Amino acid sequence: MSRPLTATLTEGSVAGQLRTLAIPMVWGLLATMSFNVVDTFYVAQLGNQPLAAMSFTFPIVMIITSLGIGLGAGSSSAISRAIGEGDASYARRLATDAISLTFLVSASMCLLGWLLMDPLFSLLGATPDLLPLIRDYMSIWFISAPFLMVPMVCLSALRALGMSHIQGYLMSAAALFNAALDPLLIFGLWGFPALELQGAALATLVTRILTFLVAFYILAVRVRLLTYPWVAWQALMRSWKTIVHVGVPAMATNVIVPLASAVVTVMVARYGTDAVAGLGVAMRIEPLMLIVFYALSGVIGPFFGQNFGAGQHHRLNEAVKVLSLFCLGFGLLIAVFLWLFGGLLASLFSEHAEVLRVAAFYLAVVPFSYGAYGIVMSVNAAFNGLGRPLPAMALSAGRVVYVFLPLAFLGQWIWGLEGIFMATALANCLVGLWAWEWLRRYVQQVRAEGGRRALVSVEAGHDPH
Repeated sequence: MSRPLTATLTEGSVAGQLRTLAIPMVWGLLATMSFNVVDTFYVAQLGNQPLAAMSFTFPIVMIITSLGIGLGAGSSSAISRAIGEGDASYARRLATDAISLTFLVSASMCLLGWLLMDPLFSLLGATPDLLPLIRDYMSIWFISAPFLMVPMVCLSALRALGMSHIQGYLMSAAALFNAALDPLLIFGLWGFPALELQGAALATLVTRILTFLVAFYILAVRVRLLTYPWVAWQALMRSWKTIVHVGVPAMATNVIVPLASAVVTVMVARYGTDAVAGLGVAMRIEPLMLIVFYALSGVIGPFFGQNFGAGQHHRLNEAVKVLSLFCLGFGLLIAVFLWLFGGLLASLFSEHAEVLRVAAFYLAVVPFSYGAYGIVMSVNAAFNGLGRPLPAMALSAGRVVYVFLPLAFLGQWIWGLEGIFMATALANCLVGLWAWEWLRRYVQQVRAEGGRRALVSVEAGHDPH
């Protein structure tokens, strides 16, 4: 049954609403991230070389995923503000046109990945003996790109309505299906062919096709957020322009993170295959530890968008306080947990001593900056929700170019491999402080300007709302 397209995030307790929205997102994102963890677990059983090959694919997978996140952020920002302003018709137009745009972008990325596969991974430092294994995996994975990105945009549109629970249900079901299909196709159980790395990619492809079909059905039939796809060229351009106004900078913002991961991978590759494999293990554990922050950033954008569109600026100021306190407190808990048990978690993925040493050191040092990194993620999402993506892009680019890279080269020169990981932690802390102060000042400015406009409207004899 469809529901009215009305603002649902502009009333009630700010902390309570964020908690209600984020909890189902935690389960959904946990399930989504389990794709990589489950694949890594099974692939690790094939040996160190397949594990290292998969580690080299991680930055590229994240870049393409980030494009989907960017388009989703642009769609969610525009739709949530339209809902906050009470324009349901325009919200439907935006959702429909966002999907058509995502099809074009994802198909282009699929083709580009196929054409540049070998030179791309050679540039990342993959050795000739690993390239055939990487091809086995990515030749199938690239086909799944459209079925990854389109559902991401569909679910972003639903989050703009405050319906984050749907993502939780759908992604949980998809993760369970992928986890069941992986061993069948990787190891050839129950009469299935033993496809090894190709099996992991094929399981992902099948799961994503099914996810695409269900997500599209919910958006089009159950929620009725889509309208007729045929529209005048000028109207289509208007929608795409609105989406890419946030989407393109958000893409750039999200691409910067995996690009930084790619740089780290290249730097770590100097220390051998085992070091890359250790980094790969740590970078698959890390997203699971950051799951709550990812969930929070996923609902912050719609919250800020709806309240900004509705003129509820005081709720934005309260949200900044809630975000800051929660990220710092929860981040400290994660850091202590990984400091104590990070090595044990890494041992689930590999038995090689050097792989475990690298992964354990990363998980002992970097997590103490997770609270600050959580603030960065939330601030980026808040700016996107406000329709101001450039500050988010500046924060992410500044973190990599002006903070992380100089610190990483300095750290590597002094302490070697360990210095790269220490630079990551310090960069997160410095940029977290910068992000918090920027958002705090901007929200105060928005609130002051809103008050002045309301005063002018009242003096002119008009309803400020």
